[in-house]
Amino acid sequence: MRYLLVLTLVLFAVGSTQSQTYEVGVLAGGSNFIGDVGRTNYISPNNIVFGGIAKWNRSARHAFRASVLFTNLEASDTDSNDARRQNRGYSFTNTVIEGSVGIEYNFWDFDMHQSFDKPHTPYLYTGFTYFYHDSFALDPAEDTLVNTSSEWDLAIPMVIGYKAYIGGSIVLAAELGARYTFTDNLDGNFPGTEEYNYASFGNINNKDWYMFSGITVTYTFGRQPCYCGF
Repeated sequence: MRYLLVLTLVLFAVGSTQSQTYEVGVLAGGSNFIGDVGRTNYISPNNIVFGGIAKWNRSARHAFRASVLFTNLEASDTDSNDARRQNRGYSFTNTVIEGSVGIEYNFWDFDMHQSFDKPHTPYLYTGFTYFYHDSFALDPAEDTLVNTSSEWDLAIPMVIGYKAYIGGSIVLAAELGARYTFTDNLDGNFPGTEEYNYASFGNINNKDWYMFSGITVTYTFGRQPCYCGF
């Protein structure tokens, strides 16, 4: 948390070319789950993710960003390369709706008001994610995962991408993002309740992750660059 605060303060201070350009658009791509059920590949999209994204470019080097994304996280032990998981045979589908806010940092200046150039740059994004998801538990009688409830949890988004201004007020980007969640119950391996504690399985010391990979297309609008307070 201390390092995230330092990064935030640095980004507020950078850039003598303050740009007040806004972006709104869409994100589409694939999602996959990383936990105690299914494959252990970090990048292995097996379902569709889609949603909306908005940015406020405060300088040529950083922007405030917000997004709302929807997906179904799916995992099946039959798809795993681990023989123990294949023999176990658990599977689930988890509906996830997330809202995320944070800061996007550009490695190179990204000034869309330079008419003689089409800027492009790699970027990083992080912040806070609040997401709604299903919770599961292992039914020992049937030896299957069952949906027990739905709840809200927090996650930390970690995104790397590359974007380019392609003209006509349009920015195209490709990105890969991981969400480190503060729950271990997306797959039901550790429900965390008295009713289901005895049915935990897998590694209960690691939290669940999920991945998004895809493209964003945004439309830009707003004032010309100016010198502002932050």
